[in-house]
Amino acid sequence: MPRVRSRAVLSVSLALVIAVGLALAGMVALRGPASASGAAQCHRFAADHATQLKRVAGSGRPVVVIGDSWSAGYKLTDPRRGWPSRLPGQVRVDGFSGSGFSAHASPCGAVSYATRAGTARGADLVVVEGGLNDFDQSYAAVRSGFRLLMSRLQGRTVVVVGPAPAPRRRAGAQRVDRWLAALSRAAGVDYVSSIHLTGLPYLADRLHLTPTGHREYGDWVARHLPS
Repeated sequence: MPRVRSRAVLSVSLALVIAVGLALAGMVALRGPASASGAAQCHRFAADHATQLKRVAGSGRPVVVIGDSWSAGYKLTDPRRGWPSRLPGQVRVDGFSGSGFSAHASPCGAVSYATRAGTARGADLVVVEGGLNDFDQSYAAVRSGFRLLMSRLQGRTVVVVGPAPAPRRRAGAQRVDRWLAALSRAAGVDYVSSIHLTGLPYLADRLHLTPTGHREYGDWVARHLPS
């Protein structure tokens, strides 16, 4: 990776970690000791995210994946083996666990997809994956976050991959899938619906994929990307 691009990625990552830290400090102050475990989890997510942004795998056209815990490889022994590892190209992954399209999908501060769109600089293709964490958000909130993200990715080739029917959030995923399909059409970007992938294997939490599930999902996404 060129040195200038490395510095840019590290600057974006550092800025996000600082922003999350400040947001968490305020959250703990307002909510008291009961939020300590949530704050610790958010700090872990931010640290994992920063580590992940430093990695670039593969060769070929530059691809950036913006997503949630599925993209981050959360709960995998080796997060580098998450589904984005199955994509062709020189792939950088920007996955922040718990995040989504809407501004408040995550309790970890300003970590929505639109907030992190700067990591797509230099990419020939941007794959935006998610929606499971928007399961309890309003249409207006998802629409606002989606439109802001698209405005920041304007001029790039974008593919939006909607939420799979994870058993724990299936009803919400179905609703968000419909919203994202319509919003993608209006924005003129490709939408790949995964709401009918009912055979994916999940962990005991009924929300995150097993290693086999990541392989199957990643291969499925790869088949639906533009060549």
